[in-house]
Amino acid sequence: MGSDEDARRRLTRMPPQGAIVAVLATAGLASSFMFTLMVPIQSKLPELLNASREDTAWVVTSTLLAAAVITPISGRLGDMYGKRRILLVLVAVMIVGSIVAALSPGIVGIIVGRTLQGAIVGVVPLGISIMRDVLREDRVDSAIAFMSATLGVGGALGLPISAVITERADWHVLFWVAAGLGVVVFALVLWIVPVSVLRTAGRFDYLGAAGLAVGLIGILLAISRGNEWGWASPAVLAFGGGGAVVLLVWGWYELRIDEPLLDLRVAARPAVLLTNIASIAMGFALFASNVVYPQMLELPVATGAGFGLSLLAASLIVMPSGIVMMLLSPVAGRIARRTGPKLLLILGAASLIAAYAFTLVLSSEVWHILVANILIGFGIGFGYASMPMLIMRSVPQSETGASNGLNALFRSLGTSTAAAVIGAVLASYAVDFDGVPVPTTQGFTLSFVLGGAAAVVALVVALFIPRRRDAHERHPSLPE
Repeated sequence: MGSDEDARRRLTRMPPQGAIVAVLATAGLASSFMFTLMVPIQSKLPELLNASREDTAWVVTSTLLAAAVITPISGRLGDMYGKRRILLVLVAVMIVGSIVAALSPGIVGIIVGRTLQGAIVGVVPLGISIMRDVLREDRVDSAIAFMSATLGVGGALGLPISAVITERADWHVLFWVAAGLGVVVFALVLWIVPVSVLRTAGRFDYLGAAGLAVGLIGILLAISRGNEWGWASPAVLAFGGGGAVVLLVWGWYELRIDEPLLDLRVAARPAVLLTNIASIAMGFALFASNVVYPQMLELPVATGAGFGLSLLAASLIVMPSGIVMMLLSPVAGRIARRTGPKLLLILGAASLIAAYAFTLVLSSEVWHILVANILIGFGIGFGYASMPMLIMRSVPQSETGASNGLNALFRSLGTSTAAAVIGAVLASYAVDFDGVPVPTTQGFTLSFVLGGAAAVVALVVALFIPRRRDAHERHPSLPE
């Protein structure tokens, strides 16, 4: 085999590397935008769809479930059949889902459309894996940091855009905008991103994919709907317990077949396992801020716990965190090249701890929340950039897509758990205001403590991640 650079030239075509990074980052922005799409109208959905609040909750839950199931499976499919090909399929599914939702006046069509939109979440781990395959080694870390930043940037920028659209147009326009964005991403990927010839041989593990899907859906349903159904209700216990049992059987099965969906022995390597555990904690800390800060900013001043800002004004206060993430990406790349990504994760967790500590001390002015969100931007910018770097330094080339997908799944478990736990806390510490229950200062304070505690867990776990590269790692190259 020739050098790494010679191997890379054997890719079918190689547009400018900056263009490849820009296109994949745009796909990442589209992915994170899907999760802020419904925020401006979420509280109004029962009225808009003429349905109960419990039924309209599925508009959000369906996207979460689809994303969690599709992400690790699409990563494996990308390893086997081509990452760009699977990425294009995911974008196409999102476009179809957006059109279905845009044309649907009722709740069933909206839920179906939102479920299909959840497929787009898989483009981030796939995009990161493509970067490892096709970029020069000296550009990989910065590009991964930039791609990871889109997870926060898309939401930070998408929220004010969604707010403006819903204030000035029919809410279905949100889905047409999503469809248009998907078409642009599809065309750019088709035009710019090279076809990867790095493939993993073997058969796709259909039984393993089905088992993983069933187990994840059970656990995530229990977590996401626990507040509404009751944490000790038969439904939550059945879904949660059943999902856990299915995943245990799934793990036993995956360890005993020759071509598993996910190589759990690779996932059990210390660097990979600890990074994934830290991902759960980082996901929790991030989403806790996404739930709490906007509510504080938007609640009426008369409640004693809010600042009375409009949705648009509140989103502009939150937006700088996403801008910080983007500006940090080249810095994160340089730090990773010089010291390794472990330091990035430590810095990220420390920044999140600082953000929550700052808020516990100072949260009486709007600028206090702005400062806290900027610190959150530092934390997630460094933390989310580090995790795929740590993963890819510890897994073989054949496992890149699947391992990144699994890491994205663990982040999703963290965000899902945060949504349920923080939601339960705010519901428990609520008072009646004009006939509507609203969170109290005590509820927000406890939420800050929980978010900070998750960040502490991420920091402690990060300290134990091995610094050295795994002996199994090899630099991206084409098979002989």
